Amino acid sequence: MGRDATPWALTCRAHEAAPRSENGQTATARFARNAAVTLDDDTCYRALTARDGRFDGVFFVAVSTTGIYCRPVCRARTPGRERCAFYRSAATAERDGYRACFRCRPELAPGAGLVDALPRLVARAVARIDAGFLNEGSVDDLAALLGVTGRHLRRAMETELGVSPIELAQTRRLALAKQLLQDTSLPLSEIAFASGFASVRRFNALFQTRFGRPPSALRRERAVGSQERNEGTLVLRLDYRPPLDWSTLLTFLAGRAIPGAERVTDGVYARTVRLGDLTGWITVQHDEKRAALRIEAAPSLADALMPLSARLRALFDLDAHPTAIAAHLGRDPLLAGPVARHPGLRVPGAFDGFEMTIRAVLGQQVSVRAATTLAGRLAARFGDPLTVPIDGLGLLFPTPARLAAAAEDDVASLGLPATRARAILAIARAIHGGTVSLDRHGDPEAALPALCALPGIGDWTAHYVAMRALGWPDAFPSGDLAVRKAMGGITARAATTRAEPWRPWRAYAVMHLWTSLSDGAGG
Repeated sequence: MGRDATPWALTCRAHEAAPRSENGQTATARFARNAAVTLDDDTCYRALTARDGRFDGVFFVAVSTTGIYCRPVCRARTPGRERCAFYRSAATAERDGYRACFRCRPELAPGAGLVDALPRLVARAVARIDAGFLNEGSVDDLAALLGVTGRHLRRAMETELGVSPIELAQTRRLALAKQLLQDTSLPLSEIAFASGFASVRRFNALFQTRFGRPPSALRRERAVGSQERNEGTLVLRLDYRPPLDWSTLLTFLAGRAIPGAERVTDGVYARTVRLGDLTGWITVQHDEKRAALRIEAAPSLADALMPLSARLRALFDLDAHPTAIAAHLGRDPLLAGPVARHPGLRVPGAFDGFEMTIRAVLGQQVSVRAATTLAGRLAARFGDPLTVPIDGLGLLFPTPARLAAAAEDDVASLGLPATRARAILAIARAIHGGTVSLDRHGDPEAALPALCALPGIGDWTAHYVAMRALGWPDAFPSGDLAVRKAMGGITARAATTRAEPWRPWRAYAVMHLWTSLSDGAGG
């Protein structure tokens, strides 16, 4: 679509990755028929006029007279309706020649959640592109990983998103570069490589073409406050759709933080990080001035900022649509009170799926505190020291390969029953050997039986892992004692039946049920 073309109408369709019920019908399809909203151009313009944060990241608005595209929450003067064109993604707006607004910064807009309108293949491809796969791999490599041909992947992405994989990757790289230029003091050459460009020359040329000025000009123009100019660290900003129940999210993570590797103190989450061969640390705190989280990262992680950002968005569930979820769950009398008391409640994800799964197994049949102690022992015994620790955090959680090579007696010596030790080793060996995948954007229907086939993994653990490591919004550990207690002490079978109307967001219902109990039980 060119600038003079008729604006494209956005339509929210059922996500093909949704769980299927016994009659073969997807739960999300049922939800779509009951509650989906078609975002035509007039609806988008009304959302733009209201600067409605619920639509942030759902669409972008391009203005024909300025050649600029913005988020719907941009504080600039609202353009006339006849000058607006609406796009589902920043990449398609840029493909048509529009440049990103330097005021609302479209590169910071929240992404789409699992129940949004993308088929499974495209969603999985986008997730890997967001995490930087194409910075080193090719489109054919990505397609092979997803089990299709390169031609099929290109066609699918063109059909769904209107851009090719390369165009989307280029948009993501330039967006990260623009963010680093405005929010950090990194040299331009380091920004180019940290954003996934193979050369500074290529970075400069593409930036000039896309934004109408060279990177050096933007660096000179920007005004960075002292808070964001921390020498010796990297600063990132991750936006979300408000509201966000930050305190409840931190409370959940604090109780499960692995000693030596994670910590929550005074409203700040900190942890050690291993991404491939790169190691370092990060701290995360809420930005009191905007709907965003502020990340500080060790300089050693500069070349891993794309996967780092993707993992943090998953950990804090930043791409959720909280108002839509609350509207759906709040209709149930059992959840109405908890939903009202905790606006913006998220499902805590996992920075590392393997780490979270091992932590879940350690939590079987013991208290949260006891499981945390065991996790700390495991990290101290089999993990690696961080080269440059931060405030007492100096342990890197063991890799699947390291645990897979461990002896059962060594694992059991941490204070574990032999059956629990065998379960941990089975998980490590399955992940290391590739027989089980904890791909956050994979198929939960395939992952759940594969997990349950491992010794020591039952339905509860599998669904808990699906909630957090796999990011499945409809996971439901029906056998969880706390869930059943909050539902009136009913059986697991009755809980499953009772939770049917909560689809496709049963995982969020579980979080509301857990937080409704004063003891904070649940995983």
